Parts: sequence; structure tokens; C-alpha cells
Amino acid sequence: MSLAGAGVLACSVRDCGRPLVLEPRRATCAAGHAFDRARSGYWNLLQPQDRRALAAGDAGEAVAARARSHARGLGAALLARLGELAVEHVPGAGAVLLELGSGSGDVLASLQAATRAPAIGIDLSSAAAEFAARRFPDPCWVVANADRRLPVLDGSIGLVLSVFGRRNPAECARVLAPDGRALFVVPAADDSRELRALLHGTAHAEPRLPALRRELEAHLAPVAQGHVRETRVLDRAALDDLLRGSYRGQREAGRARLDALTELGVTLAADWVVCAPTRSVRS
Repeated sequence: MSLAGAGVLACSVRDCGRPLVLEPRRATCAAGHAFDRARSGYWNLLQPQDRRALAAGDAGEAVAARARSHARGLGAALLARLGELAVEHVPGAGAVLLELGSGSGDVLASLQAATRAPAIGIDLSSAAAEFAARRFPDPCWVVANADRRLPVLDGSIGLVLSVFGRRNPAECARVLAPDGRALFVVPAADDSRELRALLHGTAHAEPRLPALRRELEAHLAPVAQGHVRETRVLDRAALDDLLRGSYRGQREAGRARLDALTELGVTLAADWVVCAPTRSVRS
């Protein structure tokens, strides 16, 4: 059984943060705090005060819907570009990948295969961590709240990744090695424009990249950015999964119009930015 994450994970107990020593079924720190590994293979480091709800994070059906979308090849252009960027920006042998909001695990598993680097995926949802761990046993899957202090040691990560998820720039900068990089992806203004027009009566959306750069600027400096787009014709099952896997799936407005479709051409588009810690840029 893989112990990916050994030497990098930190105790999540408040005001502790000591390194975790990983054994096949148990992780402990020098202060005596201990965490058990789930049978499916993930580590639950979520503290009670960091839990937003009893069943925190995405439900299992939303995670499974995203996995089915990946299996259909949706987002293949973005996934290929992320693989290229990961290979380009991972600083060297032994560098660790860390994904915030790792969900179904498809993205992190793909980038690990491209880089052959140790990989850690953090998600708030235990359903997501279990789903990912059962499908991809090599990465280290962790349940934790990425909006709070990350259960990772200072300066230990080569590449932090967030795809359509939360970012926590200060924590990303803290855990990155001086030559490490952060790769953030947000939906582009034209992403799913056909679905927006169908469900909400307008395809308009504001670009998110400018706001993202403002969010990051105190801790991370952009070194590269770009755009990825593909168009796919989706049948009803694929459309349902695309909606179930997104927050749009929680809305019922326009559902009758969607139910009347047999297929729809949909644009899948994303903006990405690669950043370096500001401390390394200034030095």
C-alpha cells in the first residue's frame, strides 16, 4: 500500500503542525496526535472546527458525475494542457504535487502519470476522498478544509494545483518550495455558454481571471497564463452529468427546456495562470 505523502503531511490539530509519521494504517506526530487511515486508503485530517456541516463537501453523486464526464473525454483539451504545464513547472525530481479540491481524483492522477511525481489530493468531502482512493491508489488522498491551514509542511510542495476550486493563496505560498509553482484554473467567460443561455436566458458571464489575479497578488506572482477551449456535442446523459457535477446542477430554472433536448453543442473553456511565490520572485 502506497504511503505517498510521507514526510510532507503535517498534523492538523490546532497550533500543532508537526510532521506526521505515516504507517500503513496510522499517522502520528511527536505531540502524540494520531489519525487512522480509512479502509479505502484516505487519511481524514479534518478537525471538528473545520467542518462546515455534518456531511461536508460534495455529495458522492456529484463526484461520480464528474468522473463519468472525465470518462467521456470532456475537458480532454484542458487535461492535456495541464499535463504539459505540470511537466514544465514541476521543479525537479522528488517534487510533490498538491491538489486543492481533488474531487474524483481524475485530474491529479493524470498529472501524476505525466510527471511521475508523488501526489497529494485534499478535499473537504470524505465521499470524494473515498471515491478517489478506490480508483487511484498511488496518490495520497486527504480529507481536510483547504480554506483553513493546509495539513502540509512549510516549503514542501513543488506544484500546487486548483482546478475550478478554492485557492487559499497565503497557504499555497506557505507550502510551496522557493522554486515551486502554483497552477490555478477558472472557468472562462465562454464556458458552458450554451447551457447558460438555455437555463438562464443569457450566455453572458464576466471573465474571472482579473479577479483571480487580484486575489493572488499579495502572495503569488503570475509567470504565465493562457486559455483552453473545446466544443463537444453532448447527449442527454452527458448533459445531466455535466450539470450534476457543477453548481448549476442544483438549480431547477429552465429544467423543462433541458428535458426537451436530445443533444446540445457545449463549449468547455478555461483560463489558467501559473504563479511563483512572491518571495522567490523578489529574491
